[in-house]
Amino acid sequence: MWDESSQSLQGKLLIAACHLRDPNFYKTVVLVVEHGEGGAMGLVVNRPTSISVARALSEHFELPDRGELVYYGGPVEPNALFVIHNAEDIDNGSPIIPGLYVGSSAEAFENVVRSAADDNDRLRFRIYSGCAGWAPRQLEAELDQGDWFVLPATADIVFADDPYAVYDALLRDIRRAQRIIPTAVEDPELN
Repeated sequence: MWDESSQSLQGKLLIAACHLRDPNFYKTVVLVVEHGEGGAMGLVVNRPTSISVARALSEHFELPDRGELVYYGGPVEPNALFVIHNAEDIDNGSPIIPGLYVGSSAEAFENVVRSAADDNDRLRFRIYSGCAGWAPRQLEAELDQGDWFVLPATADIVFADDPYAVYDALLRDIRRAQRIIPTAVEDPELN
């Protein structure tokens, strides 16, 4: 059973269990952006769409098309855009994890986009359409059912070069960590 006294899941990754067949979350990795008494909010980090960032923001900004894609953040508020970035000077809010920020305001987008347009080599960002949301105690109930595995988030996972490989890699790590008996033994006679 999920321990209510445990800390917030903000800054954690939810890795969908293999039995979770909801098409919105099948084989997903969700970064928990907010978690508290009022519920939880997260962004799916491993589902890029076919829409380029330049095209998605073309009505508001002139951007060179560098091949960055908008990611599917989740089924809630599909028309809302969120940006995750690593620029402390762009955001005055609290980080999700050290060095990782989320923004949804026009100002946050403008600052990230302007910084990206200036060829800021250190800036890493992803834009998400929609988000995942849980009502109060809903996520805790799903954790109790075993629908999600929980791991600490890192910027390397959120900004992975191959987002399609993230789920399988994290699932392998989870299985390796939960293994009771090693799969290969050097000398079986020593057992």
